[in-house]
Amino acid sequence: MYRGEKEILDILLKEKRLSFEELADRIGMSLDTIRRAAESLKENGYLTVSSEELVLFLPTSELDEYIKKGFPEFSVFEKAKSGKGLTDLTPEEKSIGIRWAKVKGFVDVENGLLVPRKSKEEVEEEKKKMYDEYETLRLNGVPKDKTITEHFFQRRLLRTKIIKRQIAEYTGKPIKVDGGFDLSIEAADAPLGKAHPLSKLKRRISEIMAELGFEEMDGSIVESAFWNFDALFQPQDHPARELADTFYLEGKTELPDDRELVERVKKAHEVGWKYKWSEEEAKRLVLRTHTTALSARYLAKIKDKKPRKYFAVGRVFRNEATDYKHLAEFNQVEGIIVWENATFRDLLGILKEIYRKLGFEKVRFRPSYFPYTEPSLEVEVFFEEKKQWMELGGAGIFRPEVSIPLAGVYPVLAWGLSLERPLMLMLDISDIREIYRNDLNFLKSARLKI
Repeated sequence: MYRGEKEILDILLKEKRLSFEELADRIGMSLDTIRRAAESLKENGYLTVSSEELVLFLPTSELDEYIKKGFPEFSVFEKAKSGKGLTDLTPEEKSIGIRWAKVKGFVDVENGLLVPRKSKEEVEEEKKKMYDEYETLRLNGVPKDKTITEHFFQRRLLRTKIIKRQIAEYTGKPIKVDGGFDLSIEAADAPLGKAHPLSKLKRRISEIMAELGFEEMDGSIVESAFWNFDALFQPQDHPARELADTFYLEGKTELPDDRELVERVKKAHEVGWKYKWSEEEAKRLVLRTHTTALSARYLAKIKDKKPRKYFAVGRVFRNEATDYKHLAEFNQVEGIIVWENATFRDLLGILKEIYRKLGFEKVRFRPSYFPYTEPSLEVEVFFEEKKQWMELGGAGIFRPEVSIPLAGVYPVLAWGLSLERPLMLMLDISDIREIYRNDLNFLKSARLKI
């Protein structure tokens, strides 16, 4: 019996259907605890778990400013009470305030004079509703007074954000006492299972990228050399493609069905690198050496030039010796932004925001070189506890020889960041191998603050 199962059923017997977040708030337990307990109850037939999208309405900076200084329609009403006219209005009151004051029936205009049409009490009540609804939306994004929310939205004072959440619903299955589930029995004290720190960090990064509007990419860890190297404009004689760096597998795979795509990649190599490109070399199978292979695949799916943002968190493999800071298998955080107006400054800004949300306030960038980006940079963060800068990944703008053959677009911002290195900083461990050892003491004592 998992911790939280009894409490979940106690509530759902009355409420029938609640989100994991609502259950966590009502019970006072973490989301991880609720997820584990709900999964156990689902397996035993007591719950169904479904996903739904929720649209949140969040205040813009303009609405925040109105809350601080006041909405112009209310100041127009005050001037109407004082017998003022149109000539007494400020530019903002003339351009915005008078319109909404008239729409709401606060005032009329007669011969250039403002005439109040509602009582002070009615206008104050309207003001209170607007301020109360703002506070509701600021705290949770879910409307309480839909009329006021619609009014804010009409004035473009709200932005929308779509989030996915899991919903638990009681199936109605009888709760057995004999030989089954027993609500009356408390679980004995025992060591509780907990999420591995690496899993927690993966989940947090996925949440951050979703908050920033990115779609997740997914794909196999077994790749063709075409997607892993050739599509990224790495020449077929590049040192990174040697057995000393790459895990090759037996057999070969077919090239993409889109022959025009293959020809464009071939031409990029033969024109750019001045050698005869081999299809047979491109058909070789490898364990992917970077999640950038996913970016190449997703770029090739684009059939228009609409802006897009993608990310992935996945395992990659390098044929190298393991030591305190290197592994043959590790994780990479991949991201691309496809947007014709994107700039290098946008790349720096999004990387700073990702690390800020992870708790690293100081971020700096150093010029670097990568085969498929130009310009390129390395990302470093300042770790306060150690008082030192740490390099955590690389980024840049895909070279035209990468993005144009694949999707006919340029620029494409791109990055590949380490997952294990920031985790080492957060857990204050000096040997990367500690993360993967089956050490229960490590798992029990690890405290990840994210």
